[in-house]
Amino acid sequence: MAKFYVSCGSQALIISAPTAEFAAMRLMDEAMAAHAWIYDDADLSEQDRRDHLCLEALLHLNATVQVSECGLGRNDAGEFEVPILLDQWHRLMTGVSRLFVAAGLEPRRVLPANLENVLYPKSPR
Repeated sequence: MAKFYVSCGSQALIISAPTAEFAAMRLMDEAMAAHAWIYDDADLSEQDRRDHLCLEALLHLNATVQVSECGLGRNDAGEFEVPILLDQWHRLMTGVSRLFVAAGLEPRRVLPANLENVLYPKSPR
């Protein structure tokens, strides 16, 4: 496997991957992992989830993911459109959620239920 340098906005990743597109998708997964909770919330519609991801991508990512085998900030191995990668990531996460339901398993929580207590202490009174 080749070593790829992947960057998009403030996100950067160095990874061994079989293809440049795989490396770009891995960066998308790293960037969107904090928002996987939307697949735990049954009250959100498909459009709500898609809208949430699009807003987060607009806030934190550039329009393209640059992949290089020479170093960060280059695109000699490829440049991939964020909307296309985001759509693929969303379809993958939706498929995983549906597989859990089809297998008769309760939808698994992607993040811990008490995450707000884990990340920071309660504010003082």
